Amino acid sequence: MTKAFNVVGIGNAMVDILARCDDAFLTEAGIEKGIMQLIDMPRAVDLYSRIGPAQEVSGGSAANTIAVIAALGGATAYVGKVKDDQLGHIFAHDMRAQGAAYETTLAPKTAEDETGRCIVLVTPDGERSMNTYLGVTEFLTPDDIVPAQMADAEWIYLEGYRFDGPDSHAAFAKAITATRAAGGKVSLTLSDPFCISRHRDAFRAMIRDGVDLLFCNRAEALAMVQSDDFEACRTALAAEVEIFACTDSENGCYVHAGGQSWHVPADPVQIVDATGAGDAFAGAFLWGITHGADLPTAGRMANVAAGSVIQHIGPRPVADLTALFKEQGLG
Repeated sequence: MTKAFNVVGIGNAMVDILARCDDAFLTEAGIEKGIMQLIDMPRAVDLYSRIGPAQEVSGGSAANTIAVIAALGGATAYVGKVKDDQLGHIFAHDMRAQGAAYETTLAPKTAEDETGRCIVLVTPDGERSMNTYLGVTEFLTPDDIVPAQMADAEWIYLEGYRFDGPDSHAAFAKAITATRAAGGKVSLTLSDPFCISRHRDAFRAMIRDGVDLLFCNRAEALAMVQSDDFEACRTALAAEVEIFACTDSENGCYVHAGGQSWHVPADPVQIVDATGAGDAFAGAFLWGITHGADLPTAGRMANVAAGSVIQHIGPRPVADLTALFKEQGLG
Protein backbone atom coordinates (compact mmCIF):
# COMPACT_ATOMS: atom_id res chain seq x y z
CA MET A 1 0.00 0.00 0.00
CA THR A 2 1.40 3.37 -1.04
CA LYS A 3 1.68 5.94 1.73
CA ALA A 4 1.16 9.68 1.27
CA PHE A 5 4.27 10.54 3.27
CA ASN A 6 7.78 9.14 3.27
CA VAL A 7 8.38 10.67 6.70
CA VAL A 8 6.27 12.56 9.24
CA GLY A 9 8.31 14.40 11.87
CA ILE A 10 7.17 15.17 15.40
CA GLY A 11 9.14 17.56 17.59
CA ASN A 12 9.83 21.11 18.63
CA ALA A 13 8.60 24.02 16.52
CA MET A 14 10.46 27.25 17.08
CA VAL A 15 12.52 30.00 15.53
CA ASP A 16 16.31 29.73 15.64
CA ILE A 17 18.28 32.91 16.38
CA LEU A 18 21.91 32.36 15.35
CA ALA A 19 24.76 34.64 16.40
CA ARG A 20 28.55 34.43 16.63
CA CYS A 21 30.39 34.97 19.90
CA ASP A 22 33.69 34.12 21.58
CA ASP A 23 34.31 31.82 24.52
CA ALA A 24 34.59 34.81 26.85
CA PHE A 25 30.99 35.76 26.09
CA LEU A 26 29.80 32.26 27.02
CA THR A 27 31.67 32.46 30.32
CA GLU A 28 30.35 35.94 31.09
CA ALA A 29 26.79 34.88 30.27
CA GLY A 30 27.04 31.68 32.33
CA ILE A 31 26.54 29.40 29.33
CA GLU A 32 28.02 25.89 29.22
CA LYS A 33 29.63 25.39 25.84
CA GLY A 34 28.37 22.85 23.36
CA ILE A 35 25.08 21.79 24.95
CA MET A 36 21.42 22.67 24.81
CA GLN A 37 20.05 24.25 27.95
CA LEU A 38 16.46 25.21 28.62
CA ILE A 39 15.78 28.83 29.57
CA ASP A 40 12.70 30.85 30.52
CA MET A 41 11.26 33.87 28.75
CA PRO A 42 13.10 36.53 30.83
CA ARG A 43 16.42 34.76 30.17
CA ALA A 44 15.61 34.59 26.45
CA VAL A 45 14.91 38.33 26.36
CA ASP A 46 18.12 39.11 28.28
CA LEU A 47 20.35 36.98 26.03
CA TYR A 48 18.78 38.41 22.90
CA SER A 49 19.56 41.93 24.12
CA ARG A 50 23.24 41.03 24.63
CA ILE A 51 24.12 39.22 21.41
CA GLY A 52 25.41 40.83 18.25
CA PRO A 53 23.93 40.65 14.75
CA ALA A 54 21.79 37.54 14.36
CA GLN A 55 20.15 35.41 11.71
CA GLU A 56 16.58 34.33 12.45
CA VAL A 57 15.19 31.22 10.77
CA SER A 58 12.44 28.77 11.56
CA GLY A 59 13.85 25.68 13.19
CA GLY A 60 13.65 22.93 15.72
CA SER A 61 15.71 19.78 15.37
CA ALA A 62 13.13 17.48 13.75
CA ALA A 63 11.80 20.37 11.65
CA ASN A 64 15.31 20.74 10.20
CA THR A 65 15.35 17.03 9.40
CA ILE A 66 11.99 17.23 7.65
CA ALA A 67 13.20 20.28 5.68
CA VAL A 68 16.15 18.24 4.36
CA ILE A 69 13.88 15.39 3.24
CA ALA A 70 11.51 17.84 1.57
CA ALA A 71 14.41 19.60 -0.19
CA LEU A 72 15.47 16.24 -1.62
CA GLY A 73 11.98 15.73 -3.00
CA GLY A 74 10.56 13.49 -0.29
CA ALA A 75 6.91 13.64 0.75
CA THR A 76 6.82 14.98 4.31
CA ALA A 77 4.64 16.39 7.06
CA TYR A 78 5.44 17.97 10.40
CA VAL A 79 3.77 18.09 13.79
CA GLY A 80 4.94 20.74 16.26
CA LYS A 81 3.22 23.42 18.35
CA VAL A 82 3.48 27.18 17.76
CA LYS A 83 1.32 30.09 18.86
CA ASP A 84 -0.97 32.27 16.79
CA ASP A 85 1.62 35.06 16.86
CA GLN A 86 4.16 36.55 14.46
CA LEU A 87 6.86 33.92 14.99
CA GLY A 88 4.29 31.14 14.86
CA HIS A 89 3.02 32.25 11.45
CA ILE A 90 6.59 32.59 10.20
CA PHE A 91 7.28 29.02 11.26
CA ALA A 92 4.12 27.61 9.64
CA HIS A 93 4.69 29.49 6.39
CA ASP A 94 8.32 28.41 6.20
CA MET A 95 7.56 24.71 6.74
CA ARG A 96 4.95 24.78 3.99
CA ALA A 97 7.30 26.73 1.72
CA GLN A 98 9.86 23.96 2.27
CA GLY A 99 7.32 21.52 0.86
CA ALA A 100 6.16 19.91 4.11
CA ALA A 101 2.51 19.59 5.14
CA TYR A 102 1.98 21.49 8.39
CA GLU A 103 -1.49 21.38 9.95
CA THR A 104 -0.89 21.42 13.72
CA THR A 105 -3.49 23.58 15.46
CA LEU A 106 -1.97 26.87 16.62
CA ALA A 107 -2.09 27.74 20.30
CA PRO A 108 -4.51 30.68 20.69
CA LYS A 109 -3.42 34.30 20.92
CA THR A 110 -4.52 34.24 24.56
CA ALA A 111 -2.02 31.51 25.50
CA GLU A 112 0.37 32.65 28.21
CA ASP A 113 3.47 31.30 26.47
CA GLU A 114 4.76 32.47 23.10
CA THR A 115 6.17 30.63 20.13
CA GLY A 116 9.47 29.05 21.17
CA ARG A 117 12.85 30.26 20.09
CA CYS A 118 16.40 28.94 20.36
CA ILE A 119 19.34 31.34 20.70
CA VAL A 120 22.28 29.50 19.12
CA LEU A 121 25.69 30.97 19.96
CA VAL A 122 28.45 29.85 17.59
CA THR A 123 32.08 30.10 18.72
CA PRO A 124 35.05 30.36 16.31
CA ASP A 125 35.66 26.59 16.49
CA GLY A 126 32.19 25.97 15.03
CA GLU A 127 30.74 24.62 18.28
CA ARG A 128 27.22 25.70 19.08
CA SER A 129 25.69 26.40 22.46
CA MET A 130 21.90 26.38 22.37
CA ASN A 131 19.70 28.33 24.76
CA THR A 132 16.15 27.20 24.25
CA TYR A 133 12.91 28.82 25.36
CA LEU A 134 10.37 26.16 24.48
CA GLY A 135 7.27 28.31 24.83
CA VAL A 136 4.10 26.65 23.55
CA THR A 137 6.00 23.88 21.75
CA GLU A 138 6.42 22.27 25.17
CA PHE A 139 2.68 21.68 25.29
CA LEU A 140 2.31 19.26 22.39
CA THR A 141 -0.44 16.85 23.43
CA PRO A 142 -2.03 13.65 22.13
CA ASP A 143 -4.81 15.85 20.68
CA ASP A 144 -2.21 17.25 18.25
CA ILE A 145 -1.52 13.78 16.86
CA VAL A 146 -3.82 12.87 13.96
CA PRO A 147 -3.90 9.06 13.69
CA ALA A 148 -4.81 9.11 10.00
CA GLN A 149 -1.70 11.17 9.24
CA MET A 150 0.52 8.78 11.21
CA ALA A 151 -1.06 5.83 9.41
CA ASP A 152 -0.22 7.45 6.07
CA ALA A 153 3.53 7.57 6.83
CA GLU A 154 6.19 5.07 5.82
CA TRP A 155 8.21 6.37 8.78
CA ILE A 156 7.67 8.77 11.62
CA TYR A 157 10.65 10.62 13.08
CA LEU A 158 10.54 11.48 16.79
CA GLU A 159 12.72 14.19 18.33
CA GLY A 160 14.27 13.38 21.70
CA TYR A 161 14.23 17.04 22.74
CA ARG A 162 10.43 16.90 22.71
CA PHE A 163 10.49 14.60 25.73
CA ASP A 164 10.69 17.81 27.78
CA GLY A 165 6.96 18.41 28.11
CA PRO A 166 4.06 17.30 30.32
CA ASP A 167 2.15 15.37 27.61
CA SER A 168 4.86 14.62 25.06
CA HIS A 169 5.38 10.99 26.08
CA ALA A 170 1.67 10.30 25.61
CA ALA A 171 1.71 12.12 22.26
CA PHE A 172 4.62 10.00 21.06
CA ALA A 173 2.92 6.81 22.26
CA LYS A 174 -0.23 7.70 20.30
CA ALA A 175 1.83 8.39 17.18
CA ILE A 176 3.75 5.12 17.49
CA THR A 177 0.59 3.09 17.94
CA ALA A 178 -1.13 4.61 14.90
CA THR A 179 1.96 4.27 12.71
CA ARG A 180 2.72 0.66 13.58
CA ALA A 181 -0.93 -0.41 13.30
CA ALA A 182 -0.83 0.73 9.67
CA GLY A 183 2.47 -1.01 8.90
CA GLY A 184 4.70 2.05 9.20
CA LYS A 185 8.00 2.27 11.05
CA VAL A 186 9.35 4.47 13.83
CA SER A 187 12.64 6.36 14.08
CA LEU A 188 13.95 8.31 17.07
CA THR A 189 16.86 10.67 17.63
CA LEU A 190 18.28 10.92 21.14
CA SER A 191 19.09 14.62 20.57
CA ASP A 192 21.40 15.51 23.48
CA PRO A 193 23.28 13.87 26.41
CA PHE A 194 21.53 16.10 28.94
CA CYS A 195 18.16 15.21 27.41
CA ILE A 196 19.11 11.56 27.91
CA SER A 197 19.99 12.16 31.56
CA ARG A 198 16.51 13.58 32.12
CA HIS A 199 14.63 10.80 30.34
CA ARG A 200 16.90 7.73 30.14
CA ASP A 201 14.36 5.22 31.44
CA ALA A 202 11.61 6.53 29.16
CA PHE A 203 13.94 6.45 26.16
CA ARG A 204 15.01 2.91 27.04
CA ALA A 205 11.40 1.70 27.22
CA MET A 206 10.47 3.39 23.95
CA ILE A 207 13.53 2.04 22.13
CA ARG A 208 12.85 -1.48 23.35
CA ASP A 209 9.15 -1.50 22.55
CA GLY A 210 8.52 0.87 19.68
CA VAL A 211 11.59 2.06 17.73
CA ASP A 212 12.86 0.55 14.47
CA LEU A 213 15.64 3.07 13.68
CA LEU A 214 17.70 4.89 16.30
CA PHE A 215 19.89 7.93 15.58
CA CYS A 216 22.48 9.36 17.96
CA ASN A 217 26.05 10.63 18.13
CA ARG A 218 29.01 9.31 20.11
CA ALA A 219 28.32 11.40 23.22
CA GLU A 220 24.66 10.37 23.25
CA ALA A 221 25.51 6.69 22.83
CA LEU A 222 27.88 6.84 25.79
CA ALA A 223 25.28 8.69 27.87
CA MET A 224 22.51 6.27 26.97
CA VAL A 225 24.46 3.14 27.89
CA GLN A 226 26.44 4.88 30.67
CA SER A 227 29.79 3.55 29.52
CA ASP A 228 33.01 4.99 28.07
CA ASP A 229 33.43 2.06 25.66
CA PHE A 230 32.09 3.43 22.36
CA GLU A 231 32.11 0.12 20.51
CA ALA A 232 30.32 -1.65 23.36
CA CYS A 233 27.72 1.14 23.49
CA ARG A 234 27.05 0.82 19.76
CA THR A 235 26.70 -2.95 20.07
CA ALA A 236 24.28 -2.63 22.98
CA LEU A 237 22.07 -0.06 21.26
CA ALA A 238 22.14 -1.88 17.92
CA ALA A 239 20.78 -4.98 19.63
CA GLU A 240 17.64 -3.05 20.60
CA VAL A 241 16.55 -1.88 17.15
CA GLU A 242 16.35 -2.96 13.52
CA ILE A 243 18.71 -0.18 12.33
CA PHE A 244 21.15 1.90 14.39
CA ALA A 245 22.97 4.93 12.91
CA CYS A 246 25.56 6.68 15.07
CA THR A 247 27.62 9.70 14.05
CA ASP A 248 31.19 10.28 15.21
CA SER A 249 32.05 13.82 14.04
CA GLU A 250 34.92 13.88 11.53
CA ASN A 251 35.16 10.09 11.70
CA GLY A 252 31.89 9.71 9.82
CA CYS A 253 29.25 7.30 11.04
CA TYR A 254 28.58 3.72 12.04
CA VAL A 255 25.54 1.86 10.77
CA HIS A 256 24.38 -1.41 12.34
CA ALA A 257 21.60 -3.73 11.15
CA GLY A 258 20.85 -7.42 11.17
CA GLY A 259 24.06 -8.33 12.95
CA GLN A 260 26.15 -6.42 10.41
CA SER A 261 27.94 -3.11 10.84
CA TRP A 262 29.52 -0.58 8.53
CA HIS A 263 31.90 2.28 9.26
CA VAL A 264 31.20 5.02 6.71
CA PRO A 265 34.02 7.62 6.62
CA ALA A 266 33.31 11.30 6.04
CA ASP A 267 35.22 13.66 3.77
CA PRO A 268 37.08 16.39 5.71
CA VAL A 269 35.45 19.83 5.57
CA GLN A 270 35.97 23.21 7.20
CA ILE A 271 33.60 23.59 10.14
CA VAL A 272 31.92 26.98 10.34
CA ASP A 273 28.86 26.08 12.44
CA ALA A 274 27.98 22.59 13.68
CA THR A 275 24.30 23.53 14.17
CA GLY A 276 22.01 21.12 12.38
CA ALA A 277 24.62 18.52 11.45
CA GLY A 278 22.80 15.66 13.15
CA ASP A 279 19.46 16.89 11.80
CA ALA A 280 20.76 16.91 8.23
CA PHE A 281 22.35 13.49 8.75
CA ALA A 282 19.03 11.98 9.84
CA GLY A 283 17.14 13.67 7.01
CA ALA A 284 19.44 12.39 4.27
CA PHE A 285 19.58 8.92 5.83
CA LEU A 286 15.78 8.67 5.96
CA TRP A 287 15.48 10.01 2.43
CA GLY A 288 17.96 7.39 1.28
CA ILE A 289 16.25 4.39 2.83
CA THR A 290 12.82 5.52 1.61
CA HIS A 291 14.16 5.92 -1.93
CA GLY A 292 15.89 2.59 -2.43
CA ALA A 293 19.38 3.18 -1.03
CA ASP A 294 21.11 0.41 0.90
CA LEU A 295 22.26 1.25 4.40
CA PRO A 296 25.95 2.04 3.65
CA THR A 297 24.85 4.30 0.79
CA ALA A 298 22.32 6.02 3.03
CA GLY A 299 25.16 6.55 5.50
CA ARG A 300 27.29 8.16 2.80
CA MET A 301 24.40 10.42 1.79
CA ALA A 302 23.91 11.38 5.42
CA ASN A 303 27.60 12.22 5.84
CA VAL A 304 27.51 14.42 2.73
CA ALA A 305 24.44 16.29 4.01
CA ALA A 306 25.93 16.79 7.47
CA GLY A 307 29.22 17.91 5.93
CA SER A 308 27.40 20.44 3.80
CA VAL A 309 25.42 22.05 6.61
CA ILE A 310 28.44 22.61 8.89
CA GLN A 311 30.22 24.71 6.26
CA HIS A 312 27.97 27.73 6.82
CA ILE A 313 25.99 29.50 9.52
CA GLY A 314 22.50 28.05 9.94
CA PRO A 315 20.89 24.68 10.64
CA ARG A 316 19.77 23.71 7.13
CA PRO A 317 21.81 22.98 3.97
CA VAL A 318 22.02 25.78 1.43
CA ALA A 319 23.75 23.65 -1.21
CA ASP A 320 21.83 21.46 -3.65
CA LEU A 321 22.07 18.08 -1.91
CA THR A 322 20.82 16.21 -4.96
CA ALA A 323 23.71 17.65 -6.96
CA LEU A 324 26.20 16.83 -4.19
CA PHE A 325 24.96 13.23 -4.13
CA LYS A 326 25.47 12.95 -7.90
CA GLU A 327 28.99 14.34 -7.58
CA GLN A 328 29.71 11.59 -5.08
CA GLY A 329 28.17 8.92 -7.31
CA LEU A 330 25.22 8.49 -4.94
CA GLY A 331 22.35 9.22 -7.29
